[in-house]
Amino acid sequence: MTPEWSSSPPELLLAVDRTSGRPLHAQLQHGLRDAIRTGRLQVGERLPSSRELARALGVSRGLVQECYAQLQAEGYLATRPGFATRVAAGAAEPPGDPQPRSTAPRLLADFRCGVPDLGSFPVHDWLRALREAARAMPTAEFDYGDPRGSARLREILAAYLRRVRAAATDPRHIVVCNGYAQGLGLAFRVLADIGVHTVAFEDPGSPDTVAAAAATAGLRAVPVPVDSGGIDVRALAATDARTVVVTPAHQWPTGVALAPQRRLALVQWARDRDAVVIEDDYDAEFRYDREPVGALQGLAADRVISIGTVSKSLAPALRIGWMVCPPELADPIAEQKHRSDRGTPTLDQLALAELIESGRFDRHLRRMRTTYAARRAVLLAALAEDAPVLRVTGLAAGFHAVTHLPTGVVEQDVVTVARERSVGLYGMSAYRASHAAEPAQLVLGFGNVGERAVAAGIAAVGRLLMGW
Repeated sequence: MTPEWSSSPPELLLAVDRTSGRPLHAQLQHGLRDAIRTGRLQVGERLPSSRELARALGVSRGLVQECYAQLQAEGYLATRPGFATRVAAGAAEPPGDPQPRSTAPRLLADFRCGVPDLGSFPVHDWLRALREAARAMPTAEFDYGDPRGSARLREILAAYLRRVRAAATDPRHIVVCNGYAQGLGLAFRVLADIGVHTVAFEDPGSPDTVAAAAATAGLRAVPVPVDSGGIDVRALAATDARTVVVTPAHQWPTGVALAPQRRLALVQWARDRDAVVIEDDYDAEFRYDREPVGALQGLAADRVISIGTVSKSLAPALRIGWMVCPPELADPIAEQKHRSDRGTPTLDQLALAELIESGRFDRHLRRMRTTYAARRAVLLAALAEDAPVLRVTGLAAGFHAVTHLPTGVVEQDVVTVARERSVGLYGMSAYRASHAAEPAQLVLGFGNVGERAVAAGIAAVGRLLMGW
């Protein structure tokens, strides 16, 4: 989209030295040529008008006009009466050795997991919410504000989480953050300050994310196995961890829900060990053929930090998340947040509050459940048609599935050959702490893949998935 230009001229940093003895017009021409050659001024960029540049440099307008005319003659600038002067196309090569631009081949279907349907982002609802938030935003709200986040958003989030996730929330104990990764880092740093040395995480899970955040906070990260009932609490108890990161509502990436008896056992472990559970509540809004599973935080508000975001429900680009904290950890986490970045953008927080309060957020989620359910059905039908021997699990919620490859099929070989057929597939090995390739499994994301692409992609690799 072509921008609607402001009548105000762009600023440009140039300098002239009246004591050098070199003519001013020569200095000005050299400065502009150098800015274009080095890439400081890019092709198509506007330059200030001759009147404005002359005023800024304290020289005559005629001198600037002469300079522009000379550089136009040399091919550096393009000028037309009534239009802004711009850097001409092909005026200079970018600095450094020119590198050929490599464009990734377009895929027939890319089953990358963890990405929602980006094309379904509710643009009009979000813009409406932004406008309303900006219109009603008090002047004082443009200051840095409370490091815990907007009081209005925290109140609305508390009500929403009580209603939808059965969480035990109080606005005073919510800290708004810039997504899950920041929330995890804040939690780890606070826990390290109170004497935690080891953090456990689910295996398979998110080993790289957890390990990186733990290392930054000076913690040791250890894997704990996951089976059909979720994390193995007995194996967890055998470690020296006093913190564990779990995805109880829809385990990432196997898709299992933490069994009820293990939920209770995990809470008891936390109380016996004087430990803290970090709950990644990442996509619980999307479920299909099972009853909703409440947040673990609702069982033990004094032992669980629950981290949620809009990365799966709206879009990762918003970078808005929240931490529901135990009462004694809320202030230390807010202080860590204050030290990190002085707070998440307030206008975006107020827009999210408006979106939730107006009911448009719930409406969007209902629409997306229908969309993902349809893609899930197409995926299952395509696998039944083109790869009928495969076992598929993890489909009760969310927008990814796990396919179990036949014995003897090498996971990485399947991924490589599928890419040659313009289909993006991703192995489970990336989510294991050991990166072991067995058992051979694929994690198929269908959140950002249309129904036609799902069917076409599976058709292209169906025989490959079965080892034929």
